Amino acid sequence: MSVRSPASSSWQGARPHHGHSQSPSSGSQCHHLLTRCRTLMIRRSAGSVQSRRSQTAASATKDDGIPFHGELTRVKTIHLLRHAKSSWSDTGVADHDRPLAPRGERDARRLAKHLGRYGVAPALVLCSSARRSRDTLELIAHSLPRKTKILMEDELYAAPAEALLQRLGRIPDVLPSALLIGHNPGLQDLALTLAGHGPGLDRLRKSFPTCSLVAMHIPAPTWRELVPGTAELIDYVTPRDL
Repeated sequence: MSVRSPASSSWQGARPHHGHSQSPSSGSQCHHLLTRCRTLMIRRSAGSVQSRRSQTAASATKDDGIPFHGELTRVKTIHLLRHAKSSWSDTGVADHDRPLAPRGERDARRLAKHLGRYGVAPALVLCSSARRSRDTLELIAHSLPRKTKILMEDELYAAPAEALLQRLGRIPDVLPSALLIGHNPGLQDLALTLAGHGPGLDRLRKSFPTCSLVAMHIPAPTWRELVPGTAELIDYVTPRDL
């Protein structure tokens, strides 16, 4: 926003009258008023920018139905959870509908305690629609914040790493973190695609058992800018670790 010139009509009272010299006091008054005007203009301009930023965030919140409070972050936190061990006892059940095995239920309950102990609090949970993934989520849900948004999606069922990365890229940028619950080999491939360094990376390369959890920090101002090999692996937990 441009600052008005002292010669404009709104400044007539601060200008010296024609035919008279300007006294030091009147010049000082004019300078003081101009300084105040510039200060007000800067404040209003900053307020306008902040208002536009708030409107942008509010628009993203409204469109996606996800509550948001705070500033956009330049680092995204990603958790990848492979569903707990499923049951093969009923061979007549379709793969998509297999429930958890007793061992899988025990592992998921132990993982829930781990999540609560370390304050894992994703803003969004993306969960495969397969029953074993939904059952895993149900057993850990009480350890997640109540405000966490949860989405069940068919496209995550047995999805490859490339499809999972594309799905992460559609997360609203106002959200700083996400938990993805899905299947191998897609999840392990995705973790190894994103992670460039961090403790546990060698272990992750060797195996990613059921009910294992990976946590990563990745420098990216938007979810569309997740770059392979730039994430820091900050935690890798398997059922044997719990």
